[in-house]
Amino acid sequence: MSGLRADLAIIADHVAAGSRVLDVGCGDGALMAELRARKQVDARGLEIDADNVAAAVARGLSVIQGDADVDLAGYPDASFDYAILSQTLQTARAPDAVLDQLLRIGRKAFVSFPNFAHWSVRLSLLWGGRMPVTRTLPERWYDTPNIHHLTIDDFRAFLNERDILVEDAWFLSGDRRRSRAAANALAEHAVFLLSRS
Repeated sequence: MSGLRADLAIIADHVAAGSRVLDVGCGDGALMAELRARKQVDARGLEIDADNVAAAVARGLSVIQGDADVDLAGYPDASFDYAILSQTLQTARAPDAVLDQLLRIGRKAFVSFPNFAHWSVRLSLLWGGRMPVTRTLPERWYDTPNIHHLTIDDFRAFLNERDILVEDAWFLSGDRRRSRAAANALAEHAVFLLSRS
């Protein structure tokens, strides 16, 4: 593995070789490059930040500049095997609509996000009374791109309400995996593999 962030490494391990992938919020294309090299995936990317788009294109990747809240509607139904949204759901203006689009565009969707119910976040609020700045949430409240603060349990409830099937899920603290049972309190990040039931 070539130094991917832990959630991206999990996604890379579980994408089928030779599949078609849309990476929404792909950043500099690190996951796409790994999937292309390791699994001969036909990967496309959508990224809002122009510098990240330039970095991805410089790697020879097919990435366009766009906004998940607006531009996913232009993709045809079931045009990808996987639609990926890593560490981006909480930054979307309409995360429910973005998730609907992912599951329309891809047969399956990977979604990863920071867990705002992690014990360190809870403790920071309880004892300090201030929005936390942590290793996984490094921005201050006024300069964070995170506009929706969700927890693993929030996301599970959301999926249940919408009859979205969880095919698999992984919970992480740093690079270490956490059990499902205590994930809402002990995991800093979550990765879900979803499909329509």
